[in-house]
Amino acid sequence: MEKRVFLAIALSLLVLTGYQYLVPPVPTPAPASVAAPGASASATTSTTPASGAPTAFGAAPATMAPAPAINPAARDIVVDTDSIQAVFSTQGAVLKHWRLKHYNDNMGQPLDLIPVQVPAAFARPFSLSTSDAALTASMAAAVYQASAGDLSLGSNPGVLSFDYRDPASGLNVHKSFQFQPKAQPFVINVEATIDVAGAAKPVTIDLGPSVGVGYNEQGSRYGYPNQAVLSHAGKVERPKTTDFATTPTYAGPFRFVGVGDHYFLSAALPGETSVTASYAPVELPVPWNDPQNRKREFISYSVAAPGAISVPFFFGPKAFDTLKSVDVELVRTIDFGMFAFLVVPLLQALKWVHGFIGNWGWSIVVLTILINIVLFPLRHRSMVSMKKMQSLQPKIKTIQDRYAKYKVTDPERQKMNQEMMALYKDNGVNPASGCVPMLLTLPILFAFYSLLAMSIELRHAPFFGYIQDLSMPDKFWITPLLMGATMFWQQRMMPSTADPVQQKMFLFMPVIFTFSFIWAPAGLVLYWLSSNLMAIGQQYVTNQMIGAKR
Repeated sequence: MEKRVFLAIALSLLVLTGYQYLVPPVPTPAPASVAAPGASASATTSTTPASGAPTAFGAAPATMAPAPAINPAARDIVVDTDSIQAVFSTQGAVLKHWRLKHYNDNMGQPLDLIPVQVPAAFARPFSLSTSDAALTASMAAAVYQASAGDLSLGSNPGVLSFDYRDPASGLNVHKSFQFQPKAQPFVINVEATIDVAGAAKPVTIDLGPSVGVGYNEQGSRYGYPNQAVLSHAGKVERPKTTDFATTPTYAGPFRFVGVGDHYFLSAALPGETSVTASYAPVELPVPWNDPQNRKREFISYSVAAPGAISVPFFFGPKAFDTLKSVDVELVRTIDFGMFAFLVVPLLQALKWVHGFIGNWGWSIVVLTILINIVLFPLRHRSMVSMKKMQSLQPKIKTIQDRYAKYKVTDPERQKMNQEMMALYKDNGVNPASGCVPMLLTLPILFAFYSLLAMSIELRHAPFFGYIQDLSMPDKFWITPLLMGATMFWQQRMMPSTADPVQQKMFLFMPVIFTFSFIWAPAGLVLYWLSSNLMAIGQQYVTNQMIGAKR
C-alpha cells in the first residue's frame, strides 16, 4: 500500500481521535457520599505550596449531620442587583437561591444555580461548621440577627451581615456578605468568624451540592456534569469524583477552587490565602416522579481556614470576558482543551462578528467563511498536489507492477523506490505535499470545534425556524443529514490515489460522522456543514484554475 494511503488513514484516525478528545463521553460519578466537612482526617497526601515546603492535605468530609428543624421564627431576606437575585435565610444565615437574571432555565425563568429539592441533611451554601460537632449543629439551627431587611441594590454596593450569640455557651458567630454589582456582578465577598467566650475557632464554609440542575435537561450527550476544578501553583487540576475516595481534601494557596458544570461555576477565590478544600460526590433523584429513576449528580465542596475566614466567591456563567474581569486565571475553568491558545482568538473573532450580525448562528457561518478564506492557499496547494499525484497513478502503477515479484526485503525493491522518486522529481511532485497543508489546518478546525462545544454564548441562542437553541441537538436531524451529504459530496470530489476498495472504505467516513453529529449541538453541526460547503466550493474553484492553466 502506497504512502499516500497510509497518510490518508493516519489523517482519518487523527480526526476521529481529536473528536473523541474534544467531546469525551459523560463520566459516571462515584457512589453518593457526602456531608459537612470538618471532622477528623481519613485520608492524606501532600502538595507543594508557594513556599516549597510539603503540606498535608486537610480533613476529609464527615458523615451527614442530622437535619435541623425548621424554625418558624426564620425569615427570608432578598438581595436584588442588576444581575442576580440572592435569597438568604436567617436560620443558619445560609443562601437559598442565587438566580441569574440574564440566563434562563428551560422554563424561561431566571436560572437558579442553587440545586432545588436538596434534602435538609445536606449543607446549604455558606453554612458554617467547625471542629466541634455540637457547635456546628447549634449554628445550623440558630436564627441569626440580620443587619437589614430586603436590599434592592441595582448597581450599587451593599453589605448584608448576620450575627448570632448564645450566652449560655458563649458562642458568637458573625457572617457578612459584601456585594459589588457594578464591578463584580457575580462575586460575593464572604467573611466569617466563630468564637466561644472569646476563643477563636477554625471556620469551614460549606457550599453543599453545587452547581445548577445536576442532570442533562434535554438529552444531549454533549452536556458536561459537575466537575471539581482548582488552580494551585499556576496549574489547573480537575480531580475526578472517583479520586475523592482516596483524596477528598486539597490544601494550599489556591488561585481558585470550586465546582463547575458545562456553562456555570461556583468557586472560592482565596488568592494567596492558604485554605483547605474538601470535595465529595452527591447523588440525588431528579425533582419529579421519574419512572426511569434517573439521578442528579453533584459535587459538594467546602473551604476551611484555621481561624477567621475572608474569601470572595464567584457564582455565575463561564463567559470568557466575565471570568477574565474577575481574575485572568479564572478563564481556565473553561476546558477548551489542548488548542486553547487558538480558541481564545477565535472566540473573540466570533463575538466581533456577532456584534455586527446579532445572530450567533449566522455569526458561525460568517466566521467559518472567513476562516476558509484564510486557509484557501493551504487547501489549494494540497488539492493541486493531490491532482498531480492522481495524474501520475498509471505510471506509478506500471513501476509497482514491474517490481511486484520481488519481496519487500529484496534489494531490487530499492530500484523501484528510486524510479518513483525520479518520477516525482521530473513532474515536480512532493508525495507529502498533499497532506501536510491539510494537517496544518487541523489545529484551527479542532480549536473552532472546541470553541463551539464549550461556549456559553450558544446556550439558548436561536438560529432560525425550529432551531431555537444552538447548544442542543437538531431534533429533526436535518442539519446532521445535510452535513453528512455534503461530506459525502466532498469525498467524491476529492482527488484520490487509493484503489477502488480503499476509496469505498473512505466513503464510510461521512456515515460515521453523521451518526456522531446527530447528538451534537446544532451550532457545531452548522459549523461543520458550512465548512464542508466552503471546501466543495473551493474544490470547484481549484478545478477551474487547474483547467485554465492547461
